[in-house]
Amino acid sequence: MSVARLEQRVNAAPVRETKSRSEWMQSWRRFRANRAAVVGLVFLILICIGALFAHLLVPYDPTFSYPGMRGVGPSWEHPLGFDHIGRDLLARVVYGARVALLVGLGSTVISVGLGVLIGAISGYFGGWIDTILSRIVDTLMAFPLLALLIVLAAVLGPSLTTTIVVIGVTTWARFARVVRADVMAIRQTDYVTAARASGVQDFRIIFRHVLPNVLGPVIVLATLGIGSIIILESSLSFLGLGIQPPTASWGGTLADGRSLIRQFPLITFFPGVMIFFTVLAFNLLGDGLRDALDPRQRG
Repeated sequence: MSVARLEQRVNAAPVRETKSRSEWMQSWRRFRANRAAVVGLVFLILICIGALFAHLLVPYDPTFSYPGMRGVGPSWEHPLGFDHIGRDLLARVVYGARVALLVGLGSTVISVGLGVLIGAISGYFGGWIDTILSRIVDTLMAFPLLALLIVLAAVLGPSLTTTIVVIGVTTWARFARVVRADVMAIRQTDYVTAARASGVQDFRIIFRHVLPNVLGPVIVLATLGIGSIIILESSLSFLGLGIQPPTASWGGTLADGRSLIRQFPLITFFPGVMIFFTVLAFNLLGDGLRDALDPRQRG
């Protein structure tokens, strides 16, 4: 390699780094300009802090039943009151946030991993591989998702681990479809063709050159999907096929107050409000990331 070419490569590296940093700064500025997205981010940060430090913020055990406190309303010591068997509602709501975030993030990681891998392989190789994988995606998306989750949870047995895995392995199809479409366009670019011609292995091209260019849509879709996963987890727990008692979960608390909603409406009100605002916050955050990462899709 000549000295001139070596100097050119050395000088090009800081330029690429500066350009990448400038693009991220512009994305951050666009995101900060979206007040709704910032509010959603702040709310989610507070929820995460509350979930991580629940044992410090709430001095009550969410599974302990206080004698004679069945359905008692809010007070200074117990701001949200008690549920139908005398458990502190604030403790159950705060600890329920821990379960909701754990399921939402854990299932999303599984779903994104499967969807990105399968979509990238399908879009890059094409041919019979693309045909088979696309038919699998179409078949999975044809099933009613909640019905499929109920069947799998009933067969495997309800638990926290089962809920995370079952939701993760049944929600990856949308990621695969988005990634496949983007990869099919990227594989026709000059730099991918040049990498192939130089003898670079296919999977190295996929992970080093193709996937980094599809992460933007995946991040947006994953952020929007976490809210949907929280709703799915709450639905399974509400039906008794998700998080099992006495573990605190928002869906389980809703189920506890279902038959007593007229006598003790606060039992269902507070977890319902938390589900609503948490899902709304993730949706606002996802919309903000979409506008920030790809301003052409705004509006």
